[in-house]
Amino acid sequence: MQKLTEMDSSFLQQETARTPMHISPVLVYDQSARRDHPVKYGEILTAFERNLHKSSIFRRKLAGGAFGLDTPYWVEDPDFDLEFHIRHIALPQPGDWHQFCLLLARLHARGLDMRRPLWEAYVIEGLNNVAGLPDHSFAIMLKVHHSAIDGISGAEIVTAIHSLTDEIEPPPVTDTWQGESDPTDWQIWSQAYLNTLKRPATLLDKVQHLVPAVIRASRKTAEHKTTQRPPMVRCRFNGPVSSSRVTDALIMDLAEVKAIRRSVEGATVNDVIVAIVGGGLRKYLQNKEELPETTLSCTAPINMRSERNSASTGNQVSNMTISMGTDIADPLERLRAVNLSATESKAFAEALGTSVIMDMSEIMVPQVLGWGMRAASLATASSNIPMPFNVVISNIPGPQVTLYLAGARLDLIMGMGPLLHTMGLFHAVFSASGRITINFLSCREMLPDPEFYQQCLREAFEELKAAAALAPVASSKRATGGKAKARVTGKVKTGTRAKAAAKPKAKVKTGAKPKPEARTKTRAKPKTRAKPKPKPKTRAKLRGR
Repeated sequence: MQKLTEMDSSFLQQETARTPMHISPVLVYDQSARRDHPVKYGEILTAFERNLHKSSIFRRKLAGGAFGLDTPYWVEDPDFDLEFHIRHIALPQPGDWHQFCLLLARLHARGLDMRRPLWEAYVIEGLNNVAGLPDHSFAIMLKVHHSAIDGISGAEIVTAIHSLTDEIEPPPVTDTWQGESDPTDWQIWSQAYLNTLKRPATLLDKVQHLVPAVIRASRKTAEHKTTQRPPMVRCRFNGPVSSSRVTDALIMDLAEVKAIRRSVEGATVNDVIVAIVGGGLRKYLQNKEELPETTLSCTAPINMRSERNSASTGNQVSNMTISMGTDIADPLERLRAVNLSATESKAFAEALGTSVIMDMSEIMVPQVLGWGMRAASLATASSNIPMPFNVVISNIPGPQVTLYLAGARLDLIMGMGPLLHTMGLFHAVFSASGRITINFLSCREMLPDPEFYQQCLREAFEELKAAAALAPVASSKRATGGKAKARVTGKVKTGTRAKAAAKPKAKVKTGAKPKPEARTKTRAKPKTRAKPKPKPKTRAKLRGR
């Protein structure tokens, strides 16, 4: 028996019919090596059964909670039934990519049974005609509640159910698991009473840590003069969400994304993904005549774990806000702007302390916190209040080795995250087997044409790839020292940036105006020594050194 943390419990409090709070990895398998003997449903059940011991998530349910006055308990479910959690379905014929996305969206839109362990798995067959997937492939869509896992622990759960060899049947294991009884009413209410008494002292302690952290983070931000905090604007994805869901995915070669990263010094794969999404949103909103003059921003989860292992369940994350450069037409300039914003946001998050969100969630009674969060999100979604961020981008590193399930090779990983009011567009980014996917999720009222948005993302990726291939090395090295105010906004290039774009070679040659002042002084010193009669002040400087 184990109590949920306040942060884990907050995801339970946000669960409604319109906002089911589960994470859904989608795994596609290539069973071409087993063409004569396709993988059977019973073999998948066996593979799951013999790997259940690797994570406690699979067989524990919720109990207690004192009607929201305290966090509930995780209890090992004595009535656990594996076949209830693993369902077997087939894609309707002809079974193309569009139908596959429709099925995934419909499955994700339904909430989990809160009386049982909070996960489900759907084995999906009938994918032979889905373009881009291997012949004779099948998929497994997992649904695991966000109160049990975050993105990183979810990736570890994916690894836990697989093997490193193509063995058809995993070897038997010694599993000493046992179910347990629910906590008694006395345990539930006495613990809730004690925790409620502790909250005022917890509030004082957390505030004492929070105030110095905010001051420290503000000072750290003041040191970064290259860019400003992202502006607060709204877009169509910051309203109330419905119960419907739509999804699609952009599948890219990971090597090509890494090549783009190398075109801008200091850029990361995550920066490239944010720049692609920023370019896709720019194209989409321009088509709808809804593109704001200032940039949109995204929120990106930050992993707080010191070590990665399959036992690190629950939520251990913080967040940072990154400008996506939707106001910048040039793809490489957008990537540079994203890199600068991400660098500053990461510095701010590190100075603030990544445990602030987890600490603050311990202050309020869970039910009161849930009511407050739901009321605030609905009120904000129904108003015109500017938002600090507009979409979610969650980049989750996938397994870097080849994995197998019942002899079938894991070929592709996608995934979908939860939606909330004011947070109506979620991008889940998974990398595995040499590919990286941007799998986005929204509701149909906000995104009635997911195929068109996928096309916008693809065009943004192709444009960024082409610009990176033509970018000279000297230009990419200079990029990280630039200032955000030198951006290209809208469709017209003006001032110094326009001249630099017209004469890229002159940019490299005319390096006589270095921006750091220290570099200018260092170059001037040899000339000062060379003078026959240096001035007294100059001589004093030289002697002092």
